[in-house]
Amino acid sequence: MEQPIEVFAAVSFFVIGLSHLFQRSAWIDFFALLHRLGRVGAFAEGFLYLNFGALIVSFHNVWTGPAVVLTLIGWAQILKALLRFVVPDVVLRTYARMGPERAWQIQVAGGLFVVLSAFLVSLAISAPQGPS
Repeated sequence: MEQPIEVFAAVSFFVIGLSHLFQRSAWIDFFALLHRLGRVGAFAEGFLYLNFGALIVSFHNVWTGPAVVLTLIGWAQILKALLRFVVPDVVLRTYARMGPERAWQIQVAGGLFVVLSAFLVSLAISAPQGPS
């Protein structure tokens, strides 16, 4: 059951990573919008993290070997959601700092997401296949 979630996460991180690399100003605008929305903006982002993280931890409960990376990412996404739902004002301060002068950080994150995607593809390819 882990392989489909590894592929799902790989595709998700690849698309978001490329978007971070090539549309950094749109991401700046996105964070500015979330900031303008206040706590509702933090909640909106929280739902995205919660759904992604819950899907991962529900179907990828692997605590050994390299595959543990995706399980930890899933739990990290849930933690990020929890922060947005419980202490949204802390998250709003993060949004406030995300301006054009920090757009390079979005591109760095995008590069890391693409690398993570490649890692997850390698996990999915090397995973033992079930009965045919």
